[in-house]
Amino acid sequence: MTNPVSTHPDTARVHDGVVEVIAARTLYDVGHLRPESHFEADLGIDSVIMESVLLSVREHFALSAELPAGPATIGELVDAVRAALAADAGSGAPAPDATDAEAADPVTEAVVAAAMRQTQYQRHQLALDADLEGELGVDSVVLTSVVAEATERLGLTGPAPDLAGATTLRALADALRACAPAVRNTATATATGTEAADGAGTDTPEPRRAPGSAPGAGPDGWDHRSMKDFTEQRDPDLFAKTRSFAGYLRSREKDRLYWYGMPLHSKCGNRAVIFDELEGRKREFLMFASNNYLGLANHPGVIEAVVDATRTYGATHTGSRFIGGTNMLHKELERRLAAFKQRPACIVYPGGYSANLGAISALVKSYDTLVVDRLNHMSIVDGARLSGAVRKIYRHNDMADLERILSRSAEEGTGGRLIVADGVFSMHGDVCDLPEIVRLAKEYDARVMIDDAHSTGVLGVRGSGTAEHFGLKGEVDLELGTMSKTLAGMGGFVVGEEEVVEYLRYYSNSYVFAANIPAGVAAGLIAAIDVIEAEPERLKRLWTNIGTLRGRLLEAGFDLEHSESAILPIVIGDERRAMEMGRAVRARGLFCQTVVYPGVPLGDARLRVSVTCEHTPQDLDLAAEIFVDAARETGVLPTP
Repeated sequence: MTNPVSTHPDTARVHDGVVEVIAARTLYDVGHLRPESHFEADLGIDSVIMESVLLSVREHFALSAELPAGPATIGELVDAVRAALAADAGSGAPAPDATDAEAADPVTEAVVAAAMRQTQYQRHQLALDADLEGELGVDSVVLTSVVAEATERLGLTGPAPDLAGATTLRALADALRACAPAVRNTATATATGTEAADGAGTDTPEPRRAPGSAPGAGPDGWDHRSMKDFTEQRDPDLFAKTRSFAGYLRSREKDRLYWYGMPLHSKCGNRAVIFDELEGRKREFLMFASNNYLGLANHPGVIEAVVDATRTYGATHTGSRFIGGTNMLHKELERRLAAFKQRPACIVYPGGYSANLGAISALVKSYDTLVVDRLNHMSIVDGARLSGAVRKIYRHNDMADLERILSRSAEEGTGGRLIVADGVFSMHGDVCDLPEIVRLAKEYDARVMIDDAHSTGVLGVRGSGTAEHFGLKGEVDLELGTMSKTLAGMGGFVVGEEEVVEYLRYYSNSYVFAANIPAGVAAGLIAAIDVIEAEPERLKRLWTNIGTLRGRLLEAGFDLEHSESAILPIVIGDERRAMEMGRAVRARGLFCQTVVYPGVPLGDARLRVSVTCEHTPQDLDLAAEIFVDAARETGVLPTP
């Protein structure tokens, strides 16, 4: 089919720019975006996304006037942009900067185009020398996708190269350019091997594997792949990657290394009965993988409140908060949470994950900046992606780096800024430097949101979270939390000023368009707050247990990083050794989380140990003994 776009350079440039913006805003491949493509019928672009597209196109071409809202196809939008450019030229308005000459380089062009699609940035926002994390907010997961797409755009076959060390787009392009011949050689060797299978003949040997080993195994029989290897496997069959991963997963389960999702057959207290699906039997474990920090999930008063309310209000209400999904218990829960957090107002979401998605995407837009800690929870990362905002990542708890990013952002002077950080970092157990975050936010006119998922019920004299812990109540704009951990229920919440909370009620899609938590759950959460306030000794007992186990593990020589919470990370690094130690721990009757990619970056694998107030002194002694024995068996600690 002939492309109806004129070959005139200005027309071609405008068409390419419009297509790049649409691809970045919608994640369509540019090859799918034809001039005749209808925004609604062909591309599913609704009025909300269209408004964002028009604004981004206007910024991309530095147009002085707004674009008309009427274009129905890409071709019509291109014509509208050309008309606007002509009008600006006639009025003497400054023309947009000329395209960087480096864009003519195919490798650089492929990298920039891939970065646009994977990050939703526009081309003019992607400076080649901008730091990928600190200035562009490109984390390791997104970088993997950028490299894979750039490799595909260049027509290079074989596995995408590992360019995780590149810190700028220019460095990424240079590294990809340097390894491109090697990738091409790999493609050639693969083709030659295919010819040999057809009888053409070759001396290229097949990679050696131990007999009966997995497809990714080396000579020692160990499959060196991780879950990262299946995120960007491309194939015309959408499900091809699922079959590849299934084989990998089965091999890990066969070796007792992946043990995720095993069902409980009891309450989750200091001990729990779990059905071992690999052995086909029930086993009782010491439980150190629960976020039931204050033991409220098993409290008789909480359980009775759930049962009574369920009898009164029914199993659920089958509606969102706006349409039949609100009762007096939900109103009371929001009132109690606001009082517990000592803030004016509260909004309750169906989950903690949806609270981050909803709050961030409602408040932060494509022209704003989201500044996040490198180790924030994935729900914050996904909220940033959903918002389409400029995302900047500062090094973990590095306040000098945060100030550098805020300073540069202030100089750019566009939109607002929101700093988001975990109160307690879920895989590391350390606490954010909230006093410095608050100070810098005031200095650079930014807002602050703290995710108290693992802080609520743990930090502070009353257990209300990070702000109380640092004596900064009222200094944090938004405090977010989940109710599935200490509070022993389900749902998420945000507390803050009443005007902000009311805005979130109307603009958080994960609140407006989702069913609310059942009344029984709301009643249980209210009862849980009652227990926290009436039994402060639970919090004291939790911290006694944390100090006891932490001291024993440090004395044994484990690396616990900078943990200051109920989460104790036993850092191992190597993924294989971490999984083997997790297996050895479970074999001895203790259950904790083995955390590998994508829970942590490759090379940072660990066991994640969660302490609760229900653990007895005997539990803690036995746990320390099990961890030491398992570590010596697997070489994590030396044998005495």
